[in-house]
Amino acid sequence: MGKRDYYEVLGVDRGASEAEIKKAYRKLARQYHPDMNPDNKEEAEKKFKEVHEAYEVLGNPEKRRQYDQFGHAAFDMGAGAGPGGFGGFDFGGFDDIFDVFFGGAGSPFGRRRGGPQRGADLQMNIEVSFEEAAFGIEREVSIHRWEDCKECGGSGAAPGTEPVTCYKCGGSGQVRVTQRIAFGQFSTVTTCDNCNGTGKTIEKPCKACNGKGKVRRLRKVRIKVPAGVDTGSVLRLAGEGDLGTAGGPPGDLLVHVRVRPHKVFKRERDNVIMELPISFIQAALGDEIEIPTLEGKTKLKVPEGTQPGAVFYLRGKGIPHLQGYGRGDQIVKVKVVIPTKLNEKQKEMLRKFDSTVKADQYQERKGFFKKMKDAFMG
Repeated sequence: MGKRDYYEVLGVDRGASEAEIKKAYRKLARQYHPDMNPDNKEEAEKKFKEVHEAYEVLGNPEKRRQYDQFGHAAFDMGAGAGPGGFGGFDFGGFDDIFDVFFGGAGSPFGRRRGGPQRGADLQMNIEVSFEEAAFGIEREVSIHRWEDCKECGGSGAAPGTEPVTCYKCGGSGQVRVTQRIAFGQFSTVTTCDNCNGTGKTIEKPCKACNGKGKVRRLRKVRIKVPAGVDTGSVLRLAGEGDLGTAGGPPGDLLVHVRVRPHKVFKRERDNVIMELPISFIQAALGDEIEIPTLEGKTKLKVPEGTQPGAVFYLRGKGIPHLQGYGRGDQIVKVKVVIPTKLNEKQKEMLRKFDSTVKADQYQERKGFFKKMKDAFMG
């Protein structure tokens, strides 16, 4: 009986993507592995071999192209041989089979872990004032991080000695374990338990770092807080994190910014908002009032007849744009305050004043009565 179509074996269509083929293979490999079928090992072994053979072709773009063009004839290599030759069926070095049963490279059965690895990122918070956030500031902070041990130069071995090649793995950081099974031999590559994948062992550890090759130190780092940052901004200082391993680069320092609230100003995007309380006399007669800005005090001219809620703009007096040129504005919102606890003389003076003011001199009242007339009288 001829071989089944490889697409049929994996249960995928001919147009299936590489990811779909790999997913189907993993599922079937688990299903038919002999160890998963102790009551029917012989039949499971046949199906497992068939599934693996199909994936070795369809999981390889070049072999798949040949198979799509010529079918099984493209790999007709004689009796008992599949597309890659299954005489011994040795899985050593075949990453996908490890992915299926041991969880991939992150597993202790995966790839060697002794290679260069980037150091960990460090995190810290800083608090700045409203003005410091607006115009930027440089600040020195202290952080604890892992660095090379000065005594041993990062080797972990006592001064005058050096790490030696691991006797168990010969310096590779990996050991191969081979087991014979019914249809050949099954090999797994694991991290060497003698050197933990580094390929080196230390006979006489450095006393300063206890053989780690690194120590934790307190360091001072200068942080440049750019103009325009706000609460939630994160500053990344490249290379200021923990030391990498096996020659890997250091991590980064991530600085999370919090801006303290201001007593007068509020921020809205890159604009600075403030509320200006004025008396109704100032609002009615107008005035020139000294107000604060981020850069100091300035004069604001309040025109005669200014109404409650009026808004004035001081162009370019806001927050500098974090990504680009220019600045926001300072927005001044007028709040007319009314005096309380008037004495009788003050009340009488106000009554006399009010009797001299015509109704159409009140802009808001004039508008209100007009709306009332339109609504009820048509």
